[in-house]
Amino acid sequence: MEIEKIKNKGQGTVFQNGILEMMTKTHPMVIYSLYIPIIAFCIYYAIDYLELNVLKTILIFIGGLLTWTLVEYILHRFIFHIISESPFVQRIIYKLHGVHHEYPRDKERLFMPPVPSLIIAGFFFYIQYLVFGIYVLAFFPGFVLGYLLYGSLHYAIHAFPPPKYLKALWRNHHLHHYKYPDLGFGVSSILWDVIFRTHIPKK
Repeated sequence: MEIEKIKNKGQGTVFQNGILEMMTKTHPMVIYSLYIPIIAFCIYYAIDYLELNVLKTILIFIGGLLTWTLVEYILHRFIFHIISESPFVQRIIYKLHGVHHEYPRDKERLFMPPVPSLIIAGFFFYIQYLVFGIYVLAFFPGFVLGYLLYGSLHYAIHAFPPPKYLKALWRNHHLHHYKYPDLGFGVSSILWDVIFRTHIPKK
């Protein structure tokens, strides 16, 4: 994915159709209002109705949260930054992620919009159900919380100056945007960048 010039002002156009274009934008509160009730319901139903062990539920929940960090890395590195000569694939990648690299300060495109977000979440829920059975009601909420934490941090990195204790994450992601687009794929954590040797050099 190559962006000719990074623009720190303005907003890119993803669709010419006004309704579709509007659906590519969202505010963090919209995403919170969708997923926080889902997280709460899953945990409540798992413990109260299915009578899952509370400690086991907590451990599986944490496992889901940690799994998100790996999925975040894989999606960012191998999907959003895929290299292809196909104009069709290039257009798709631009709509998914390229527009964000061209206009990194566009606050309306820092979270996945509700419709594609729910479709993707449904896909992950189904896969996780096949793997974990009823324990998906403990794993999936942790996974979704990981996504919300990632999205919130991503929004903060592009919208606000870094707090003292998180400067390293701000630095890492800004260098990914402005200097090393082929490195630094982790946003909420640099763990997988370190493991897979795609971390940004400390110069």
